[in-house]
Amino acid sequence: MDVAITVNREPRAHDVEPRLLLVHYLRDLLGLTGTNIGCDTSACGACTVLIDGESVKSCTVLAVQADGSDITTIEGLATDGELHPIQRAFWENHALQCGFCTPGMVMATVSLLEEHPSPTEADVRLGLECNLCRCTGYHNIVKALLAAAAARTPAEVAR
Repeated sequence: MDVAITVNREPRAHDVEPRLLLVHYLRDLLGLTGTNIGCDTSACGACTVLIDGESVKSCTVLAVQADGSDITTIEGLATDGELHPIQRAFWENHALQCGFCTPGMVMATVSLLEEHPSPTEADVRLGLECNLCRCTGYHNIVKALLAAAAARTPAEVAR
């Protein structure tokens, strides 16, 4: 089946098998390996991407279901060599260890801050409960998200 998807602001078109998962489309056809395959059961969130601005586990979506969508992966967050504010907050707050879950965690965080521009710690913990990290106690991840929220300008919050 033919699919036309915008990925990281770049139009893409491919003929794909109807059963091809979006995570495999991104990794295998487009070479965007920042989107990780962690559990094969949709439990961990390592494969989280943004589809039309909403965080989605790409292992639960067929590539053909994403036809016509705008997808952002971890590779598409930075612009002009500058880290996205959430990427910077993760770095500055030591919110990663092995880094395997980090791309999915960052993508879920981007979506969470769009929905809750000024989250509480409880909002953050609830919002990230579907993204698992095996290395940290989540403390620095929560700290990074709260720091990124606090650093947003009023114009960014109003969006």
